[in-house]
Amino acid sequence: MDATTNQTITNYQSNKYFTPASNTKLFSLYAGLTYLRDSLPGIRYLENDTALFLIPTGDPSLLHPDYQKQPVVDFLKSKKKNIYITDINWKDEAWGTGWSWDDYNEDYMVERSSLPVYGNIIKWAQTQMSDGSFSSFSTPDINWKVNFNNDTALKQFFVKRNFSENIFEITQGNEKFKEQDVPFITNGITSAMELLKDTIGKNIFITHEPLTTYHLPLNLIYSRPLDSLFRPMMWRSDNFFAEQTLMMVSNEKLGSMNDKKIIDTLLKTDLKDLPQKPDWADGSGLSRYNLFTPQDFVWLLNKMQNQFGIDRIKNILPTGGQGSLSNRYKADSSFIFAKTGSLSGVAALSGYIITQKKHLLVFSVLVNNYNGSGAQIRDAIEKFVTGLRRKY
Repeated sequence: MDATTNQTITNYQSNKYFTPASNTKLFSLYAGLTYLRDSLPGIRYLENDTALFLIPTGDPSLLHPDYQKQPVVDFLKSKKKNIYITDINWKDEAWGTGWSWDDYNEDYMVERSSLPVYGNIIKWAQTQMSDGSFSSFSTPDINWKVNFNNDTALKQFFVKRNFSENIFEITQGNEKFKEQDVPFITNGITSAMELLKDTIGKNIFITHEPLTTYHLPLNLIYSRPLDSLFRPMMWRSDNFFAEQTLMMVSNEKLGSMNDKKIIDTLLKTDLKDLPQKPDWADGSGLSRYNLFTPQDFVWLLNKMQNQFGIDRIKNILPTGGQGSLSNRYKADSSFIFAKTGSLSGVAALSGYIITQKKHLLVFSVLVNNYNGSGAQIRDAIEKFVTGLRRKY
């Protein structure tokens, strides 16, 4: 669609429903841009003479290795008081509806939580010492149980977590240096409390009481500029950031974290004029229960550039040769700004094209149920998109 004239240029099965994979993140992005203002809410707190009471906000940047500045951690370290954290605003499950349970050990299926720390990931590493021996370690350093696999025939470093407990099995490899990110079980806010306690060096307790009963003023610490989360979320298609974005929006708008309730609310309000009502299941697109139409994405993208400005959106979405588009659209790369989507049998690309005649086009290509090479499908999509670029 031409974004200036709102005229449809080409249209094929655009009212049909497709599984969009990570194109779903465009809807989470819109929700975050609409309701999280300019900065991420880092933590809410109440304070009296002897104690500090924390209300988690779902901010995924807390102690995340991507962010050196940690205003919330600095604040907590500065307080010489007992700290109490409530979990009363968490009203959801660690995994989204329709997620594939046997991917639990993969870094793309991190658990959701109200108080994520370290990206809800343990980064494991193996390094070869000067004497030829190998050493394994984790970031952060943990007190959870670790076992070692004695099968010396296995040559590659690998860490596998127990499905139901934070017990990790390490297989030693022959690599001089190797890293692996493994999600940990959040257990509500219990795991976060243990890791945060070690980091700030003071006791933390869980309370299940509504903190409003203390009749103290509620304060908020912001953690960082909003787009510093959204840019990596879209560039590397970060599932965890997308899921937590939807949780933060739910918390800010509804007072609790629940993806079904916030999705239902958004579809009845901000997104009530979508051409076709989608089946929207999660924030990241991991779920195959997600069903959207190409018309939905074109409508949303047009709404986003009108509401937030194309310059801001261009700074958030990757362009050719960068991020998730690093291997494509390299020739005259700044003409496309788009979100990719991939699952088995799913290829998706939705975004903006700046044509050679300087028109702004909004487009969505969704392909489902192909059998064979995903590269061939993406080659065809690239040929189609670059053709639009030259023609209009």
